[in-house]
Amino acid sequence: MSQEQSYTIEEVAQLLKVSKLTIYDLVKKGDLPVFRVGRQMRVDRADLQTYIQKRKTGSMPAVAQASIATPTKNHAKIIVSGQDLVLDILAKYIEKRRSTKVLRSHEGSFNGVMALYHGDCDIASLHMFDGDTGDYNTPYVKKIFVSHAFILINVVSRKAGFYVQKGNPLEIRTFEDFQTKTFTFINREKGSGARTLLDEQLRIHGIAPSTIAGYTHEEMSHLDVASAVANGRADVGIGIEKIAKLIQVDFIPMVTERYDIVLLKTPENQMLIDMVKEILNTPDFQSEVAALGDYDISLMGQVMYETL
Repeated sequence: MSQEQSYTIEEVAQLLKVSKLTIYDLVKKGDLPVFRVGRQMRVDRADLQTYIQKRKTGSMPAVAQASIATPTKNHAKIIVSGQDLVLDILAKYIEKRRSTKVLRSHEGSFNGVMALYHGDCDIASLHMFDGDTGDYNTPYVKKIFVSHAFILINVVSRKAGFYVQKGNPLEIRTFEDFQTKTFTFINREKGSGARTLLDEQLRIHGIAPSTIAGYTHEEMSHLDVASAVANGRADVGIGIEKIAKLIQVDFIPMVTERYDIVLLKTPENQMLIDMVKEILNTPDFQSEVAALGDYDISLMGQVMYETL
């Protein structure tokens, strides 16, 4: 079967005019079959047509059913939201222990957390800096999940900062350079951890986003931002250190950020929570992550915050 006879998750979402998270939820519940090409999930065209045909005469559209999924439902599949490679390794370990398919949703921090809130994923990662406290993640999840029990667990710490062209010709060093130097910037999408870091730092330093050339030009991943700097579409971008090693750019570290995951505390989720905590604290998992380089695993597996 060729890929021309199948669709990516994004293409299915566009065809049905719904969000990707809605499609992931349908996959997770087993309503829409998928297969994998490498790390990419695809939907066979015939399966999509069958799915649509079955629901033409139903009393309630399947997409509407997917939108009211509850966080406590015991799904046959697990969806992990976030972009870091460490989450792929975590997914592999979960699959080994639970004999359950783990699907990956590559959403930014805020969108992933909101997906968890609405029951559209099971594990959400985040790295969101709070300028008022100087803390990562905890201030946000305490407000978002104010009516839900949850647990926040560290995965890794990592460096975040600026991507600049080789040799750093503009000598970008600090966030204050946004006030004193002229350059073209490439941004991340609203709700991503990198965008949150930038916006909070601009607020702290009293810098108006409207004064930054390129502030409204957004990319959806660290890789895309670094590539834009490497090919000259921008002078400066914001992202994590790991990606700079893959692209021909220099990296200027600004902060050490805490990369955590959050799970809802429900009776149905307790086995998954215990399993994730066990995996994060195993020497095998920690060694595999440490071997990737550019990650600090000293807090890995520690509970950063937990509701009663």
